Amino acid sequence: MNTADYLIKKLEELGVNDFFGLPGDYNFNLLYAVENNPNTNWIGCTNELNAGYAADGYARMRGFGAIITTYGVGELSAINAIAGAYSENIPVISIVGVPSTNCIENKTMVHHNFQEVDYYKFAEAHKPVVATTAYLTRDNAKLEIDRVLKVFVKERKPVYIAIPIDIAKMEISDREVSYGWNSDEEVLKAVSTKIVEKINKSQRPVILGDSLVKRFDAKIEYKEFVEKSQIPVTNFLMGTNLIDMDYEKYLGGYYSKYRNPQAQKALEETDCLIAVGPVYSDLNAFGFNLPYKINNHIAIYGTCTYVDGIKFDNIKMSDVLEEITKHISPREIYIEKGKIGYEHIPADTGELTSNYIYPRLQEFIKENDIVIAETGIIPYGVCQIKFPHNVDLQTQTLWGSIGWATPAALGVCIAKPKSRVILITGEGSHQLTAMEIGNMLRRGLKPIIIVLNNQGYTVERVLSDNPYDKFNEIMQMNYSKFARVFDGDIWSTKVTTSEDFDKALKVTQIMNKMCYIEICTGEMDMPKLTEDVISNLRNRNKTVPEHYCTPPIEQEERDSKVNFETTVHKGFDL
Repeated sequence: MNTADYLIKKLEELGVNDFFGLPGDYNFNLLYAVENNPNTNWIGCTNELNAGYAADGYARMRGFGAIITTYGVGELSAINAIAGAYSENIPVISIVGVPSTNCIENKTMVHHNFQEVDYYKFAEAHKPVVATTAYLTRDNAKLEIDRVLKVFVKERKPVYIAIPIDIAKMEISDREVSYGWNSDEEVLKAVSTKIVEKINKSQRPVILGDSLVKRFDAKIEYKEFVEKSQIPVTNFLMGTNLIDMDYEKYLGGYYSKYRNPQAQKALEETDCLIAVGPVYSDLNAFGFNLPYKINNHIAIYGTCTYVDGIKFDNIKMSDVLEEITKHISPREIYIEKGKIGYEHIPADTGELTSNYIYPRLQEFIKENDIVIAETGIIPYGVCQIKFPHNVDLQTQTLWGSIGWATPAALGVCIAKPKSRVILITGEGSHQLTAMEIGNMLRRGLKPIIIVLNNQGYTVERVLSDNPYDKFNEIMQMNYSKFARVFDGDIWSTKVTTSEDFDKALKVTQIMNKMCYIEICTGEMDMPKLTEDVISNLRNRNKTVPEHYCTPPIEQEERDSKVNFETTVHKGFDL
């Protein structure tokens, strides 16, 4: 089959049935390959940045996502979304249609080029934000596609493929290739033995779960490990609801010194922290206030594991969890469990505030809902909700690019068409990418969209020396009317009081259409936890303790995997 058909077929086999992007004359052959495959669909977006965010949301649900853009102008518009996916281990493949091989070889100045023609500059620009890149030629097309997809599957990070027009139509072998990989059994056995020994020797072990458990498809193995071990468990923000919140050994979320002293105390007193898929960033880990030393714990990542600072490489997170679960014995550990979630707030007719909004959302969210929370002040209100069974919370807490959530919700809706999707975003973020509301309506999607209108960039107001600096102001819109600009089946409303908010939430229960609620609060209204975290962020340069460490970064290793006992990750040597 031809190159374009082969690539689309291989991605379809990985579970990618929907491809996001925009058409351009250099990528038409790729779009025809999508349309001609009976199992794949083309999802045109309003711009490439939105398409990248949508592919990000899709990948969070399906495991992998894809965006197709055109050379130069298209791929560069999408690069921020690709960078965000790289930051948070979201596997999105960026497929770029580029001019013909003849143009490349002769450095022909066709459109979307610089005057100083260099056809490889944009691929080079992507190298820092993807796990690997490939530029297909007559000689390498099949080999490079297979190599890139193997990296894609193993690393669970974005990858990049540039395909010239003529190469897209060129016939290549369709010989089957497996993109899966297996753990190194010798290393797996060794690390599992060390982990079990360390846990068995401990008196106060604690499990800390986070978002990479989702990214590396290890939720089932994580749950089995937690429940068999009977070890107390907590989580960072992006790991919210990895474990049912009614589970008897669940301590609640870790919010550092700001909330939930039970989780804080457990981490302060633990002699064996088992961190599974952690992302140690300021906003995800609630500042640099980690009450334990990085070198003294177990950290299980997607393709490697650390025990007391020693790295064990080429092993899957799911395999490590499965192996230690086989050999671990249940522990009898008493935990002091505090109140999880918000208290019920009586009905009110007054001004709408965060103190009312988030407890009401807690009562509104149902089992199996998918909640997408925009970056900024919202995640710190949402993460304190006591979620029902199997609710999936998605945020972009590390990369934190405002505007991500709305198109990400488009991707989530397409990936999970039978699920109830709730998007909670701020009006400042929403303005960046709100045109995808039209795309949702065009495709008959029915999310519940809640737009928090606090008249500007509130999170930036808190960070600024003067909250009322003009650069934190934005153009005001009537969002509920804006949503009705698009053709489609939609119900929208604007609320300013607690009573009206309650009524709006009730209406969504009987509507079989997209529901769009604009909720208005004061300029400086925010959850108290947000205020506390942002205050700490203002002083972040003064609060980084000497034992804090960034997440592991792959570096040149001094020793081979065979000599794993002496392979120390340099990032831990602070």
